[in-house]
Amino acid sequence: MAITATTHLNFHGEARQALEFYQSVFGGNLTAVAYSDFGMPKDLPDADKVVFGQVNAENGFSIMAYDTPSQSPAAAAPTATTRENGLTLTGERFFISVSGETSDEVSALWDKLSSGAEIVEKFGPSRFAPGFGMLTDRFGVTWILQVTAPYAA
Repeated sequence: MAITATTHLNFHGEARQALEFYQSVFGGNLTAVAYSDFGMPKDLPDADKVVFGQVNAENGFSIMAYDTPSQSPAAAAPTATTRENGLTLTGERFFISVSGETSDEVSALWDKLSSGAEIVEKFGPSRFAPGFGMLTDRFGVTWILQVTAPYAA
């Protein structure tokens, strides 16, 4: 039996823009279905928001997203990020981790994903990988990008 886990992000009206951005970074096919496509009257405030969204790429990247209904409580603000003894510490509840086999492959993704992002740790060689970086994108999602090839420090 094979099991696959896919990150599902919750937004407040930005799901379509986020999914379009992630598709521009990782490639693949985008599906975005609005609440009105499922029968919500088009004159209601959430009708054009995404109830089901997904990007699937041939390289294995997959992410899902939707817009929470407007009556849902607001998302909690992200927690602070600090550096201690050369390590990045953050109180975020989760990161999305993307791994690739070469620095060229991963740095190309980094260059696209970092547009409009807050850089937590700049992409480059680290103590444990030939390439590693962390950022919070323009939609408030924190990403780790790393090269999985063995690293000879």
